[in-house]
Amino acid sequence: MATVSKRLLFEPTAGGIRYYVRALRVIAGAEFKLKYAGSVLGYVWSILKPLLLFLMLYAVFGRVFKLGDISPYYPLSLLIGIVLFYFFQDATTLGMYSLVARESLLRKLSFPRLIIPTAATVTAAITFGANCTVIAALVAWKGLVPQLDWLLLPLLLLELYIFTLGIALILATLFVRLRDLGQLWELATQLFFYASPIVYPVGYLPPWGRKIVFLNPFTQVLQDVRAIVIYPDAPQYKITASEALAGVGGHLLPVLIAISVFVGGLAFLKREAPWFAERV
Repeated sequence: MATVSKRLLFEPTAGGIRYYVRALRVIAGAEFKLKYAGSVLGYVWSILKPLLLFLMLYAVFGRVFKLGDISPYYPLSLLIGIVLFYFFQDATTLGMYSLVARESLLRKLSFPRLIIPTAATVTAAITFGANCTVIAALVAWKGLVPQLDWLLLPLLLLELYIFTLGIALILATLFVRLRDLGQLWELATQLFFYASPIVYPVGYLPPWGRKIVFLNPFTQVLQDVRAIVIYPDAPQYKITASEALAGVGGHLLPVLIAISVFVGGLAFLKREAPWFAERV
């Protein structure tokens, strides 16, 4: 397998980008259906799981610890954080296991290996789209009126997807050799959740703490989405990377980090792709 052309294993073949997109659509669609196959509630779980987590966290932190008193928009802020995190966790976890789970395809067929982990993240993106309906319902219930800057939301979500895909590519490539990575990543995502300002306002952190958390592109995207969608009188929700990292590149730095992670993941997978079939 080491002598197999890297072009054949990594890049789209004669069909070009249309082949790549068609393969992604087919594999991601099949993955999404299989994910809930045999379940009584089926696709409802894609909405129910983050919603139940939201209700539990809001009951604890919003009511018991009184964070809900900060602003009437705290429930919406919390829900946005949970839905974005759930996408990140789902996409990276599915991506990590994707190559090993498709070992029969890797051994029997020559095709762009990039398709498999990418399709896993697209599957998570479909679930994310379903979860966004819950956010839309809460936005409507709160009476928030769409603004012109809401047009920036797709760009922010694209940045988050690029960052998430980069991590998924790195994890998928590493997991081919290091199967213990699954346990480590499960712990890492839990730490990631509480280290990110999902439950608590980022304004509660000291200035040096804000600089650290905003190096994470997830935090930058999360805070930008909140700043665009939510218009409360609580300054904790309006703190963005431009303010926290004003002296070191502002918004540009986390964006560059997201792109670097994606490029690094792409290069890492491309380098290891010829040996996947031997190692899975």
